[in-house]
Amino acid sequence: MANSKRKLPTKSSAPDINPTAQDKPPTREILTIDDVNQGSYMGNFFKECLGYEPSNFSSLTNFTTWLQRPVDGAALGVFRLLFGAAMLVDIAEERGGGQLDVRFGEPHHCHFPLFTGMRALAYPLMGCVYLCMWLGAWGILLGYQFRSSCLAFIVPYWYIFLLDKPTWNNHSYLFGLVGTLLLFTQADSYCSLESWLNPGRSRGRTVPYWNYFLIKFQFFILYMYAGLKKISAEWLSGYAMSNLSQHWVFAPFRQMLDPELIDLLIVHWFTAFFDVSIAFFMTIEKTRLLVTPFMLSFHLMNSRLFIIGMFPWVCLAEVPLFFGFDWPRRIRGTAKAAAPSEEAAPSKPSLLAKLRTCLILGYCGLQLFLPYSHFITKGYNNWTNGLYGYSWDMMVHSYDTLQTSIQVVDNDNQQVHNLNPFAFTEYERWTKYADMAVQYAKCIEENIQNRQVRGRPSIGSNISIYFDIWCSMNGRFQQRSFDPRVDLLRAPWSPFETTSWSLPLLNELNYMRPKLRTIENEVLAWNNYSDVIFVADFPGLTLINFISPDLINCTLTILEGNVRYKNDIERESYFLTAGKSIGLASNITHFVTTIGQKPASYLFTYTNKTMLEQDIAVEDTTAAAEVERPILPLWREFEQRVTNYQQFLGHIGNCVLYLLYDVPIPLAVRERD
Repeated sequence: MANSKRKLPTKSSAPDINPTAQDKPPTREILTIDDVNQGSYMGNFFKECLGYEPSNFSSLTNFTTWLQRPVDGAALGVFRLLFGAAMLVDIAEERGGGQLDVRFGEPHHCHFPLFTGMRALAYPLMGCVYLCMWLGAWGILLGYQFRSSCLAFIVPYWYIFLLDKPTWNNHSYLFGLVGTLLLFTQADSYCSLESWLNPGRSRGRTVPYWNYFLIKFQFFILYMYAGLKKISAEWLSGYAMSNLSQHWVFAPFRQMLDPELIDLLIVHWFTAFFDVSIAFFMTIEKTRLLVTPFMLSFHLMNSRLFIIGMFPWVCLAEVPLFFGFDWPRRIRGTAKAAAPSEEAAPSKPSLLAKLRTCLILGYCGLQLFLPYSHFITKGYNNWTNGLYGYSWDMMVHSYDTLQTSIQVVDNDNQQVHNLNPFAFTEYERWTKYADMAVQYAKCIEENIQNRQVRGRPSIGSNISIYFDIWCSMNGRFQQRSFDPRVDLLRAPWSPFETTSWSLPLLNELNYMRPKLRTIENEVLAWNNYSDVIFVADFPGLTLINFISPDLINCTLTILEGNVRYKNDIERESYFLTAGKSIGLASNITHFVTTIGQKPASYLFTYTNKTMLEQDIAVEDTTAAAEVERPILPLWREFEQRVTNYQQFLGHIGNCVLYLLYDVPIPLAVRERD
């Protein structure tokens, strides 16, 4: 029989005897045992890692049963409380509550809504919008009238969020999503005012597991996609976040590594690995305790390194969700009395439960797809893909804007008027995105036509507006983001088509970035007030550069390509090629035109004469400032937040008094040059 069993799987070999009904089961048993052993191994591995049976995900019915199973709602209740507290602070800070009068009190202030036709309400009504959001955050914190409180918070939140694209960032988007998800949960089942006031109406101590699943999945996406976006040459090359190694939080690493290696290995490489893996390690029970100190340290360090509001604290509030559902009760010593119901979930969930599961899966699929949906919304792509905020590409791109100029041309008399680029907005992100540039140009036109530009010569109705913006991304050359020859009032733009007048990033010059660092270090070593600017420009375009009389020893050096140089004093022009240099006089305007078929790259070096002459005074002032700057300015930050909150409450009070009693509202007006 042993020989017979070895030959049975081979189709070409004939059996020694004719198989009978009694002979077939052993053959099937041998194959089934292998499959069962393999499946058992994978199932045990899956359960050991994640703590769940693979069968929970084998069908829609099983998955629905798994999502519907009752668990303790205590941990979710604590997260709700902490999230509400964070939003109370966020409203006055990153939502702009402390600057409500500047942001919404000026009728000529430009906004950048996502949807055409979306407008800001009058300032007193915007104050009521913020008041509604603020009361909603209080309701979330206290767990009072939870559904109504969530609606009162998220409706104004998304309205304010969608009203101004320049304010978008990943954590603001995250806050809106979390607030929306909480609306559908029973997060008020624990540590809530509602359950304390109406104990008889309490839903009990258990909630369906999908309440946890949604929140944890959203943060899982946050970490995983943030890591995936960093697994790229753009991030791993180490140019995105420079000089962070000088911050005091990296002092322990400076004992072992030099600053350049800290920036590369710790800031860039470790952060990429951390983001892409931490959610998995927190999900796996055996690694959870090991990586939790790294999770806590990471967010605490971010709270010191960056001005990112409540983001680190909301992420810290989410960490306990990876631990037991009843950990707050265990701390209080009431875990036994608060154990979830032993009643088994129904083996066949209802149609409504399955529909809910489908909606949950649809939401998860949408969140997985959106960060990579930029091939659809091509109009929002420029140097980066899509609008910043929903892609989870956090800190991957850093910008240095050198120059922003706006020219308003009266086409009737050909007069050119230079406008302060920030006359109608305090934001800068419009300088990087074509859609916002068009919106800003049209807002400027509207303000001009409404005669709200005071102290300016009269401008006709037939005008053109041109932007000339120079900026650098991740240590590259300074270059233009838009074609300065295009009238933005008549420039074509569509969310689904590539923008022709948005100039591409000159990635063909990326190989020169190490050389730029070397040159910069050499120039900075000349003296304390020498500096260098690296520029790249497109064929046919001219850089117009006025050099201040404060600058001396100015030089133009060509790195690659060909340019034609002239100034407004001499009539003669000069043809310069790679490696050539020319001295530049101060207090005159210089013109550098790129000629040929490819972009040109060059650099300006100079010394600040005024700062050099005042060297001793500046050193004394700097030394005094360094002595006064505390390492951990927690009390100063607290005072600033209290002051900001007082301003926010004052704005709300002024708006309410105006609407109720017609009391005049004092407004802060931004200066315009």
